[in-house]
Amino acid sequence: MLETAPALDKVRAARAAARAWRRATLAHAFDAAMPDRPARPAELVLLPARCMPKRGKAGSERSRIAMLHALAHIEYGAIDLAFDMIGRFGAGMPRAFVDDWIAVGADEAMHFALLDRRLRALGSHYGALPAHDGLWEAAGDTAHDLLARLALVPMVLEARGLDVTPALIAAFERAGDARSAAILGRIYRDEIRHVAAGTSWFGYACESRGHEAVAHWQKLIRAHFKGMLKPPFNDSARGQAGLSREYYSGLAAPAQV
Repeated sequence: MLETAPALDKVRAARAAARAWRRATLAHAFDAAMPDRPARPAELVLLPARCMPKRGKAGSERSRIAMLHALAHIEYGAIDLAFDMIGRFGAGMPRAFVDDWIAVGADEAMHFALLDRRLRALGSHYGALPAHDGLWEAAGDTAHDLLARLALVPMVLEARGLDVTPALIAAFERAGDARSAAILGRIYRDEIRHVAAGTSWFGYACESRGHEAVAHWQKLIRAHFKGMLKPPFNDSARGQAGLSREYYSGLAAPAQV
């Protein structure tokens, strides 16, 4: 999975793995070494985040394509993250852990396919614009520790998507792009479940290792996350995912006024 570079091949591989798991034809075994970095499409240009071009004026078709491309890249990387979670950490966890992250990986593949199809309808495609690899850099920083991976990726980076996506949906709707807005709405609803899976398994792993969940999460974020968590937070969606304010409020940057 992680060694598959072409985007649509990765989508097909994720869906095939999910089907095989549901049919009990995929072994519950963890004997494959996980790569340090996943393969990426040859045409995709990766830049440091600080070098990414500006997206232009909000509401223009060019800026909407740039945003959809950025989201497609996030979803492409999220396929790898879900299956890396399984292969790297699944051996010491219950079978239900694999159930959850297989389902997450299949969702991310579907999200990517929807976004790529929309890009093509708008005259673009995945790989037409540069992207940055910050999401996978976070995975590399936490490759040694399940708790650090859960704390940083679903509970910070994916939770951030819950904060910003409602405003993106509204912006696409104002621009008259109802189709893109509907895709973002579908992704938003699914991501609540993904953050919930991360939060739930973080709590399970903390309990099994004798850690108090909130205090240990904050310790891990201070160690692995650069900067402060940025408000405003979507407390409602985060709460649906089990990510209560006691986790993140003490690490938040001051709100802008």
